Amino acid sequence: MNQNILNKCRKVVKYYRENGGKKFLRHLLAKIFRFDEMSYKRWRKKNVLSYDQLQKEKDTKFVINPLFSIVVPLFCTPPEYLRDLVESIMAQTYSQWELCLSDGSGEGKSNINCIKSFLNDPRVKVISSNEPLDISSNTNCALSIARGDYIAFVDHDDLLEPDALYECVRLINLYPEAEIIYTDEDKVSADGKQYFQPHFKSDFNLDLLRSMNYICHLLVLRSDVQKKVGAFQKEFNGAQDYDFILRSIEQCSNIYHIPKVLYHWRTHENSTSENPSSKMYAFEAGKHAIESHLNRVGLKATVTMGEYPGLYRVKYHISKEPLVSIIIPNKDHKEDLKRCIESLLNKPGYKNIEILVAENNSKSQEIFDYYNELTETYENIRVLSWTQGAGFNYSALNNFAAQHSKGEYLLFLNNDTEVINEGCIREMVSLAVRSDVGAVGARLYYPDGKIQHAGVILGLGGVAGHAFKDFAHNANGYFSRIICIQDYSAVTAACMMISKELFKKIGGFDEKLKVAFNDIDLCMKIREQGLLIVYTPYAELYHYESKSRGQEDTKEKIDRFNEEVSYFCNRWNEKLEEGDIYYNPNLTLDKHDFSLKIV
Repeated sequence: MNQNILNKCRKVVKYYRENGGKKFLRHLLAKIFRFDEMSYKRWRKKNVLSYDQLQKEKDTKFVINPLFSIVVPLFCTPPEYLRDLVESIMAQTYSQWELCLSDGSGEGKSNINCIKSFLNDPRVKVISSNEPLDISSNTNCALSIARGDYIAFVDHDDLLEPDALYECVRLINLYPEAEIIYTDEDKVSADGKQYFQPHFKSDFNLDLLRSMNYICHLLVLRSDVQKKVGAFQKEFNGAQDYDFILRSIEQCSNIYHIPKVLYHWRTHENSTSENPSSKMYAFEAGKHAIESHLNRVGLKATVTMGEYPGLYRVKYHISKEPLVSIIIPNKDHKEDLKRCIESLLNKPGYKNIEILVAENNSKSQEIFDYYNELTETYENIRVLSWTQGAGFNYSALNNFAAQHSKGEYLLFLNNDTEVINEGCIREMVSLAVRSDVGAVGARLYYPDGKIQHAGVILGLGGVAGHAFKDFAHNANGYFSRIICIQDYSAVTAACMMISKELFKKIGGFDEKLKVAFNDIDLCMKIREQGLLIVYTPYAELYHYESKSRGQEDTKEKIDRFNEEVSYFCNRWNEKLEEGDIYYNPNLTLDKHDFSLKIV
């Protein structure tokens, strides 16, 4: 049998074994019938504006009517691509723009005549060079003739939706303080007929930006911000836009995201979008851009390449090892607790820890014998007995243990977890010590290796749910979000780190939330302090979920759960109504896979 076919057969069998029959069948049907592409085609059909809607936009009167300078560096641009680009700009429903073209192709290589019919429009400005220009110099030349209130950066072979500038103006009228604006995007085939791979992005997500240039297109900056940021820099050629974005976000705080696909990134043989390996030098430049950014903001870190080109891992340095108090609530379940503690002791990678077991009315003698064994063997393990009631109150147990902790940082850890990787705690500490971070969460797996937690999304499944639940162990997730450090609205307290000072400041866990949503509530209180909740895939644990307390399978438990849902939703109703800023309103809240809403 052909080796290629044999390898494919092995992949099919492996996928079936890892994901089971139902998921395998769905995956197979999706491959055969291209369901993802079909759903996006339906989405575009419903969301692309009609002629009447476009005319209505053209007639709209705004209070603020800024001039946009659309900056485009040209370099031996294929005539058909350049014509398509200019036509997409001419079709804009908002007319206050100027097109600033810098032709850096060099003498005798320009294709500017292909748009000769548009050059009579006074809004079209062209500057040329007799010598070939690198991408940064070329962009800077285009910037030199820009006179707009806002600068929009567009590549020479891409396309804008006709309402791209209109949506930017609409946002500016709602939020005049806007300094940076970016939009969602997709890819378009070389012939301009097929649209695919939509990227529905998070609102501003600092840690995701340090993991990849997720902002990319369309990028719009207020001109005074651009002047403050300065020119594009040659040393980052290939990732000059990444460096420019990182320098830009350092200069301002009013960053807005328009959750609409307004930019089409053309794919063809030489484009980075179609063939990432064609520009490996660009990914090295991206690494250098992140290193320079971290240096400017005073963060000591090592940047390495991520699992795929264009992804990066930032390893933050810690100058000392602060004491971490690991708090583990427990009732009986000796084997679970033993596995958890042994994983902490055998795979530390971080020495300065104390382990506090919050003992909750255990019955079996074997667990008390085990407690004695632990405390007699290890000086840094203590057992704290909770005597205030026989029921399970996760919040009260953890608050009680936190009061007796000595650590500068608290790591809340379920007794049914098991640390996988050596550097788990160090990774979490390195993020938690940052002044802008409030809490840190980890990547958790079910015993069979499937994803149990990779961040929490508000509204998912009704109230809040885990991102990418039940994805395969080695899955990347939507635009590689499983495998990137990033900010989320919340993380699970099955493994969550927070400073003790902050924990006390916000009042700890809400004890009215005995079992459900206490961790989400805590994260919401942290975010009210203006701090980030960071998920890292580089702290990995197994989670044997709900073994300790059982499932929600009695009337009493179901009633309690419903009461806590009601309490949480009433408290955070406004935030739930607004939607999760780290998710995208075009994505479904019915499934955990970041798929499109059904339209």
